[in-house]
Amino acid sequence: MSEQQAHFYETEIEWIGEKKGELRAPGLPSLTVATPPEFRGHEGMWSPEHYYVASVNACIMTTFLAIAEFSRFQFLGFQSVARGKLEKVEGQGYQITEIVVRPRLIVAEEKDRDRGQRLLEKAEKNCLISNSIKTVVRLEPEVSVAESL
Repeated sequence: MSEQQAHFYETEIEWIGEKKGELRAPGLPSLTVATPPEFRGHEGMWSPEHYYVASVNACIMTTFLAIAEFSRFQFLGFQSVARGKLEKVEGQGYQITEIVVRPRLIVAEEKDRDRGQRLLEKAEKNCLISNSIKTVVRLEPEVSVAESL
């Protein structure tokens, strides 16, 4: 993809204490993120693990919606549950090794069932998040001394 065709999505996070941070992006509402309770974090708060699984689930839905619109496919409802499996992989640390997505599509007529199934499979195959999961992460750190700020 050339630079002209590229799209960039920027986020910022700021530590707010007690294993919590405030996640922000230009033009969007902020979200609180925390270490999950399995790692001595917080109950009842979104964690990076939740966001990771949710990004795949949301991407499959939005990809399906785009494909359905393009295909002029009519449906009555869509709901999806996704479950990610986090485990320690020998020599590699913790990883989400599997995400099972269970979309439920409601169509008006029996004749639409097979086409709906095919469009859901096409959405999973074309979901940019699930296609990007092994994205290279590059760290460019900056460390400052408080007295020099």
